[in-house]
Amino acid sequence: MKVACVGGGPAGLYLSILLKLRDPSHDITVHERDPEGSTYGGGVTYWRGLLDQLHAHDPVTARAIEESSVRWNEGVAHVRGRTTRRSGDTGHGIGRHRLLEILAGRARSLGVRLEFEHEIMPEKLPVADLVVAGDGVHSTLRTQYADHFGTRTRRGRNRYIWLGTSKVFDAFTFAFVETGHGWIWCYGYGFGPEGSTCVIECASETWTGLGLDTANEDDGVALLERIFAGVLDGHPLAGRSGADGGAEWRTFRTLTNRTWHRDNLVLVGDAAHTTHYSIGAGTTLALEDAIALAGALHEHAALPQALARYEQERKQALLSVQSAAHYSAEWYENLPRYIRLPPQVMFALLGQRHSPLLPYLPPQLYYRIDRAAGQVEALRRLKRRLGPKVARTVQARALASGK
Repeated sequence: MKVACVGGGPAGLYLSILLKLRDPSHDITVHERDPEGSTYGGGVTYWRGLLDQLHAHDPVTARAIEESSVRWNEGVAHVRGRTTRRSGDTGHGIGRHRLLEILAGRARSLGVRLEFEHEIMPEKLPVADLVVAGDGVHSTLRTQYADHFGTRTRRGRNRYIWLGTSKVFDAFTFAFVETGHGWIWCYGYGFGPEGSTCVIECASETWTGLGLDTANEDDGVALLERIFAGVLDGHPLAGRSGADGGAEWRTFRTLTNRTWHRDNLVLVGDAAHTTHYSIGAGTTLALEDAIALAGALHEHAALPQALARYEQERKQALLSVQSAAHYSAEWYENLPRYIRLPPQVMFALLGQRHSPLLPYLPPQLYYRIDRAAGQVEALRRLKRRLGPKVARTVQARALASGK
């Protein structure tokens, strides 16, 4: 089969790897419009579940990614001069440059052709059995056929900017700072010894009140460095480096499509769907798309059936993730509802921001219910763990006493 992957991001590269592993005779080319290595800086996050999937499908790639990643198992929130820490599941971070370097190297080693500085236009698609549109949220291939795909976008209310810093965070870090124009906050996570990603967000009113809407990039970054000086420990912030230019403030666009394929053209990754950055799932979902598409192509010889199976599987898998992302984004858009709570309560509800119930209950009531449910579940786990041991002890004592 001849395959053309348009876009050299994680989805297209990993798909090419999986297809070559299944059948080395596949003729696969990845087309990327930007120069090699020019992707924007910063890191991406993922969780153990993704790593397990990668090990199952290609241990070589999985080991390289795991060895290049950092880990954390705590969250830290800085609010009104107080710091709250909570233990949690182990998270992983890896530099985006390094991730793409690993995937590109593995693809090349398997015989995939990588063509950089080669832009594919919608009116002149490559001659191939399958064309994979992995060219991101602004996909020109999807846009060309937007009516067919049924593309819809919904813009969030808050403003955000994606920055980097030389400060290496040892935990997933949140910092909320009150200004004369409202609250502004950052999410920070390490991706290697060289630094961390730092996403900064605020309401539109705060953005304009602070003058960030009219400040040039250098002045805006300098202001943010002063606002978050406490958490940055004197380290600078830096805009995104790469072919797309410097940092800019955006509103998040949640993108969905009614269908993900048209004839021999199929969407993957951000070209097919987006989920709010606050749940840190974008790269994971892109790689899972590649896994599902490779599996469907292997199981179904006829392309229409394979693409239909891929779309059905991934849409179903995305339902819970998209719901979590929706409620997470809303939590931050309604930050004043939570920010005045005691720090430990506020941080606990930050961890529960994916809940569809939280917006409809008073926060303190939800917190008490959640704690009570957690205590009940802890007792159940203790019972399951100790029950057999207690039963054996009672039985042994009964036998010893002759009863």
